[in-house]
Amino acid sequence: MGRDLLIGLGVALLASWLALVVGLLLVRPRGPLLAEAVRLLPDLLRLLRRLAADRTLPRGVRVRLALLMVYLAIPFDLIPDFLPVIGYADDAIIVALVLRSVVRRAGLDAVRRHWPGTEDGFAALTRLTGLRGREPG
Repeated sequence: MGRDLLIGLGVALLASWLALVVGLLLVRPRGPLLAEAVRLLPDLLRLLRRLAADRTLPRGVRVRLALLMVYLAIPFDLIPDFLPVIGYADDAIIVALVLRSVVRRAGLDAVRRHWPGTEDGFAALTRLTGLRGREPG
């Protein structure tokens, strides 16, 4: 029975991974959106560090941000980074999900306050992550 359970878990994990890869291939950023995302990367990394260090934010938010930075730093991913375009897509999706979570708990003003880039960059960040108009809840 234990062996069957492990095989079942392995099959489920493989099926989930394949579904993620197919989904990322279908929704991957194209053209100017991809270029915009790459341009924002240095500012985004500074933003994550600043938000994680802000003691006024709820502890759960800071923990999520710290875990995100650890995930981004580890050398292996759900989808290997050496695959063109989709290799970084899992990272982008996870960053967007964590930032949405941060905005839900801390508010868009907290993200704006720590944004190190330009206003155009902040507008691009809100477009890419779907953060426009969200308030803490």
